[in-house]
Amino acid sequence: MEYITGQEIDGEEKAKILCCQCGTSIEPNPANMCVACLRSHIDITEGIPKQATLHFCKGCERYLQPPSEWVPCALESRELLSLCLKKLKGLHRVKLIDAGFVWTEPHSKRIKVKLTVHAEVLGGAILQQVFVVEYTVNHQMCDDCHRSEAQDYWRALVQVRQKAENKKTFYYLEQMILKHKAHEHTLGIKPIHEGLDFFYPTEAYARKMVDFLVSVLPCRFQHSKKLISHDIHSNVYNYKFTYSVEIVPVSKDSVICLPHKLTHQLGGISPLCIVHRVTNCVHLIDPTTAQIAEVNSTIFWRYPFNSICNPKQLTEYIVMDIELILNKNRKTFPGQGAVSNKHILADVWVVKASELGLSENTIHSRTHLGHILKPGDSALGYALGDSNINDPNFEKLDATKVPDVILVKKHYGDKGARRRFRNWKLKHLAEEKTNLNTATNEYLEFLDDLEEDPAYRQNVNIFHDKSKFQTAVDVDDLGDETIPHITLDEMLDDLNLEDIDMQETE
Repeated sequence: MEYITGQEIDGEEKAKILCCQCGTSIEPNPANMCVACLRSHIDITEGIPKQATLHFCKGCERYLQPPSEWVPCALESRELLSLCLKKLKGLHRVKLIDAGFVWTEPHSKRIKVKLTVHAEVLGGAILQQVFVVEYTVNHQMCDDCHRSEAQDYWRALVQVRQKAENKKTFYYLEQMILKHKAHEHTLGIKPIHEGLDFFYPTEAYARKMVDFLVSVLPCRFQHSKKLISHDIHSNVYNYKFTYSVEIVPVSKDSVICLPHKLTHQLGGISPLCIVHRVTNCVHLIDPTTAQIAEVNSTIFWRYPFNSICNPKQLTEYIVMDIELILNKNRKTFPGQGAVSNKHILADVWVVKASELGLSENTIHSRTHLGHILKPGDSALGYALGDSNINDPNFEKLDATKVPDVILVKKHYGDKGARRRFRNWKLKHLAEEKTNLNTATNEYLEFLDDLEEDPAYRQNVNIFHDKSKFQTAVDVDDLGDETIPHITLDEMLDDLNLEDIDMQETE
């Protein structure tokens, strides 16, 4: 404790006076009292409690900030110090100079804060004082943890469903959720057949998740609510809300058959199309004309269609001969839709890889992969001529115009080496919550799709994998084919650097 004396006189020695209480010789001050007498007669911390209580929830490790807010605070953090100072009544009557924590055992349930304050006393003298406030940490369960323990912790549910045979769409959705941090307010994620369930504490968070799903995937939703309780005296209703979100039942690399009305609306595109990718809309490409189209959720549910061939039915073919089709030889008509500039039409003659050398009968087809295929390459496609397809739109087609084979993509023989030298990886939600197993062949194919399609991976955050290191590959061990391995640096050239999180993950 100290006090501030009167003004000094430059160049002269100060006069001494006697303390009015004890007679000690002191320098003049407004109170005319020494420090010991000021300390014994005046206490500027009177009215400020020296003990207080903090309420702490062991379940979520948060502190109660009155009246009803729970905030996370680390020990000896700035947030905890602010919370402790707000608990002190009467602190506004003095001026706070300094505040800091006094070390205590972490398990002692005691928090000590050392405060330095000063105030004006007895006609202008300013007195400064240091004191310690001890806080007792009491355990109290917050409302969220209480509802969780009572098995009644959620108020809104978002059910995401897709009636498809693979989970590529859900792998893409997982990356979009992580990129935009749409799972921050999620209480839990539960895997269900053909989809996932997201639980939220309020309807507003659930509605925000539904809006996010509608913006990143072509889907539709329905809303319902269930009455849980009703207070007739205060007219308060307690509801549980459910949002059912249905994603379009098509996936990447599937073959679909469009309705006749929809083909005219999309610029005369062929009914048999390949799903090039699925983002916020379904991107289609016609393998016979390289015409492209986009189908959003509104158009899809107005003219619904299903997949007639799925990626699990892909068959490997060997290209025996290929002949490119020049632009002047393409058939065009007025009102035709947009045509892809990244693909080249070609007539191709293929044979099944399992029948290579056993049969000389080649199958003719027209493909949009003329820019990457050459004789001797392998390609994956669907054998429509040998398939039993049950689809009302497909049955209306002229059988003479249905191709025997539709090639979807080029096939690279040694995928193991390609995946072994991949030096990047993706983040994941907790696998025990989502049940999205990252060791399946579908997930590895999803990573291959990201490498092969730059536009598809623009919405995905990629991370450096320190467990993998880039080494030289012996070309003789890989055969005649060159594996299109893409490193992290090459991938970043195709992406927007402002949207990529370059943090390293374990």
